[in-house]
Amino acid sequence: MAAATMHDAFRSKLPQDQADGLRRLFAGSRVRFIPVVSNPHVVGAGALLEGLCAAFAELGLHTLVVDAGELSPAPAELAQVDLAACVERLSKNVSYLAARGLPMRHINANGSAAHFLEVVSDAAPQAEVVLLHASAAELARVVALREVRPVLLADTDPQSVTHAYAGMKWLAQRAGLMVYSLLMACNPQLRLSERIAQQISSCADGFLGAVLRDWACLDPKTPPSAPIAPEMRHLARELLLAAPPGAALEAASVNATPLRPAQRVARPQTAALV
Repeated sequence: MAAATMHDAFRSKLPQDQADGLRRLFAGSRVRFIPVVSNPHVVGAGALLEGLCAAFAELGLHTLVVDAGELSPAPAELAQVDLAACVERLSKNVSYLAARGLPMRHINANGSAAHFLEVVSDAAPQAEVVLLHASAAELARVVALREVRPVLLADTDPQSVTHAYAGMKWLAQRAGLMVYSLLMACNPQLRLSERIAQQISSCADGFLGAVLRDWACLDPKTPPSAPIAPEMRHLARELLLAAPPGAALEAASVNATPLRPAQRVARPQTAALV
């Protein structure tokens, strides 16, 4: 996801009056960390991240996108000595950090990279929301057992759905995270999207004991100037309410909990999901 592309998408997003209540609720709070499970099979993943940032910007919140997915840009060499200098300010309410591989540079003797949350928070003190976009394996090392709700990304491609479920399974078994949201890159009117969400929810409950709390769709072809859909507003609100301010950061400041023993993450049958 190129920084220039994100800038174009955000420049027309302005706060709206109906968000006043939530804006007051979240005003002055400390940073909230929201894990986003990267999915290399989702073509419109960048648009999904932009949509989340736009919904948070409507609430007057500044979001830092820490882009550490498998296909994300590599960090600048300066990141090793001055991470703050690598944070790009894209708009009044959005900053961006190319961070592929960065979380793994902060692993301690227990195999935890929770310290990365402190490093990111220090590098971008203006951020009130941090979207940590990374693979399930990396997220498990950063936010294991934290009070956070991961966001799964998918579209109508069966491979993307399989990957999203596998990410949920990995995080549930390795990091103890049991409640999720789903954001799909497709037209909200597409009936298949509801079927996909229902099947992921059913598999999560039946095989993992996990919960798909809510889901929304965003068409990647939607112009950046288009109004934010009510479903995106609802998802953004739920994610903020599910991430107590500073909770993940405070948990990371104490002795990090080691990851649970590795378990085999089986690929679900695609037919069962779509």
